[in-house]
Amino acid sequence: MIIDQEEKFRAVFNSIKEKQTEQNMFNAFLKIYPLDWKQLKTNFSKFNRSKQFGKTIPLPRPEQSLRVAIRVWLKKNS
Repeated sequence: MIIDQEEKFRAVFNSIKEKQTEQNMFNAFLKIYPLDWKQLKTNFSKFNRSKQFGKTIPLPRPEQSLRVAIRVWLKKNS
């Protein structure tokens, strides 16, 4: 979960000079908000370690969840 996701995605969107694609926004987000990215990965690792053996994990990988969030934001704001 990204705190203030709407504002951060808007800032990333406005900072991109070339075409605003999902991949460009993903790369720019990693550069502009490295602490948020680190927090996403940390939360996933904690959750992954805390699961019981043999149980499935409903939580998507951090890369996938960020890409989906960016994709949804782009569709909503384009």
